[in-house]
This record gives sequence, structure tokens and C-alpha cells, in this order.
Amino acid sequence: MSEPEAPEKSGLSRRNFLKALGTTAVASAAAQATTVAQELQKHNDEKVHGPGAVAISLKINGATRKFEVEPRVTLMDLLRYRTDLTGTKEVCDRATCGACTVWLDGTPVYSCMTLAIEAQGREITTVEGLSKDGEMTAVQKAFVNCDGLQCGFCTPGFVMSVTALLKQKAKPTEEDVRKACAGNLCRCGTYPRVFAAALEAAGVKIASRSEVIRLTEADVRLA
Repeated sequence: MSEPEAPEKSGLSRRNFLKALGTTAVASAAAQATTVAQELQKHNDEKVHGPGAVAISLKINGATRKFEVEPRVTLMDLLRYRTDLTGTKEVCDRATCGACTVWLDGTPVYSCMTLAIEAQGREITTVEGLSKDGEMTAVQKAFVNCDGLQCGFCTPGFVMSVTALLKQKAKPTEEDVRKACAGNLCRCGTYPRVFAAALEAAGVKIASRSEVIRLTEADVRLA
């Protein structure tokens, strides 16, 4: 009586399966590592600027201007000390007060935390660039009418933030104004009149021009 034939062994075993799986994982990880290395190399191959002065071109209030500045120079410093645009105020120099607010492509930013070299190719707008032919804008007029300024150091930043808000939302609420001005500090505490000026510029009616908008505990802490 002949012995039964042994079943033919399959080429796939648990050991071979795990081995193949491990090989695939290693290959995948290696591919990802190669991609990361290539990106790092690409970044490292980019031109290094400085430490000396470099030539840059900036579009400020619609006009293109050329400068020679060190890469470490902030946009605020360039505006204040290399141009006649001193409306951008230097107060905290730590991105906490908003007095240096300008627009980059229509968006309010702290110019004290923006390198001048980074602003190349962007539309830079300062408070001087808002008015045309020396005529004050509706927001600027409202700040005067509502006495929305005291020492005046924070005023340009507030004007920039409020104007940006009204470009996005023509009829804002008081809460909208508060949110838009959240990055601006007034150490004199004239927040109620700033808010009133913003609403007047938007044509949002309040009870009277002398109405004082509620001052919250948060406003008191900011002041």
C-alpha cells in the first residue's frame, strides 16, 4: 500500500508574508525620507540674503520704491526712517498694541513684526495711503467728529483696522467693530469713542452723537 502524497507546499507562508510586509514598509519610509531630504535641500539651496544690505523693491501706497536695507530691518522701521510716511507709529515694537498696523494686500498686519524684505511683491498701504488728494476718508472724519483720539499714537492703527472692517462689512455691529479692533490698544482708554466713530463712518445709527457705547470690563483691562 503506497503512502499518500504530501500536500504541495504553497509559496506563501507567514514568515514570507511578514518579510514582504517589512520590506514594503522600509521602502515606503525610505521614499518619504528621500522626499523630505529633497525638500530640505531645495530650501537650503535658496539664495541667502545678508547680513549686509540688499536691494529690495516695495510697492507702497501704489508707488514702487527701491531701497537698500539689511534683511533684519522691519517694515515699520523702513516706513518711519527711510520714507516720509510716519503715520505708522512705533510704540510697543512687540506686536501687542497695533499702533504700527498697515495693510499687506488689504489685510491688516503688524509692521513691527514684518520684515521689509518679506513685503516684496505685496501691496503695502499705510494710513497716508487711505485719503486721496488730501481729503480725509469717512473713517478719519468720523474719528474727528466723535473725538475718537486722545494722545493720537494709537489712532492710525485703529483707522487702518476700522477701514479694513468696513471694506469687508459695510454695516457692522458694535461687536464686529470690537472684534476688528481687538489687536489695537488705546492706553488713553478712548474705546467707546473709537467704536462710535466706526459705526458713524458705516452709517449705523445710534441714539445720539453723545451716546457713550457701553464700556466692558475687558475694555477697562486693555486700557
